[in-house]
Amino acid sequence: MQFPSGRILALDLGQRRIGLAISDQLGITAQGLETLVRTNMREDLHRLASLASEREITLLLMGYPLRLSGQPGKQAVKTKEFGARLATHTGLPIEYWDERFTSVEANRVLRESGISIEKRARAVDRLSAVILLESYLDWRALAGEETP
Repeated sequence: MQFPSGRILALDLGQRRIGLAISDQLGITAQGLETLVRTNMREDLHRLASLASEREITLLLMGYPLRLSGQPGKQAVKTKEFGARLATHTGLPIEYWDERFTSVEANRVLRESGISIEKRARAVDRLSAVILLESYLDWRALAGEETP
């Protein structure tokens, strides 16, 4: 399986904040970016489009919040709506990736690191986006190895 090259921007969409992570040009590593504090839809789309342009993003990866059963809920519908608007605004392709356990994993890592609750709250969105992107990149690497 061949995947397009270029940087990927991962988004962990929340009601108040959007956690962000970016891949390297080869799609091997993930690095957290500053969390975007949401203001309104138009401004959020504009800031994300500017970031995508500045960083030469070729794919947007959005965390897709499924229920534990694997079924989409209200937040999944909101995520798809935001993603569709973002794809239209940027002209970039978008993929959705199961994010059910990214926040849980991010909170566990931060709790084990011993940092304060206040710092943990500020870091969880970014770390969730990094975990989301890393899992996607790992999947792509495995999928790429399975094809001749």
